[in-house]
Amino acid sequence: MILRPLLAIVGLLCCTLPALADGEVQKLITSADKVRLDKYGETRKAALAEAKAGNPAEVKQLDALLAKPLVSFSDNDLTGNWKCRTIKAGGLSPLVIYGWFKCKVTDDGSGWRLEKTSGSQRTKGRFFDDGEKRAIYLGSGYVNTDPAKPYGSGPQTDQVGYAFRTSANEWRIEFPSPYYESKLDIVEFKR
Repeated sequence: MILRPLLAIVGLLCCTLPALADGEVQKLITSADKVRLDKYGETRKAALAEAKAGNPAEVKQLDALLAKPLVSFSDNDLTGNWKCRTIKAGGLSPLVIYGWFKCKVTDDGSGWRLEKTSGSQRTKGRFFDDGEKRAIYLGSGYVNTDPAKPYGSGPQTDQVGYAFRTSANEWRIEFPSPYYESKLDIVEFKR
């Protein structure tokens, strides 16, 4: 008799606790991308230090974005249409903030999938839980209307980053050491 209530409690806890990066992402992520995530903190710090030398108005925008407190992914659904823009910090230029484009998040039953649907530089990939306030994004970068290669096709197209939510209508992905141009790419999303 006591076993049934105990199993019900364990089942309830399993459904309410945040999922952490599981074996699935560990099976898919390339060794190069594991290294990029391992060095995320130091890469981010160096990129943001370089960004401070950028246009003061853009530095102010970046600071405001990064100052927003993080909130849980678990109480909100990201599916739908978003406007998105890329911010490049460090590297060839101290700081570049591009204009807004279109992105879409879908759920195919195995999790959220992202596709940037306009602009010349695009991405397509999926998210994996990595705690309550962070997700891992594995995707593929591609140009214009070229088809996206599958993740794992090589360093020129593979993308890895951490996604963070700041409100029901805003979130971002931070890509450490992208292959082209910068030390840190940040893709910002707004409804």
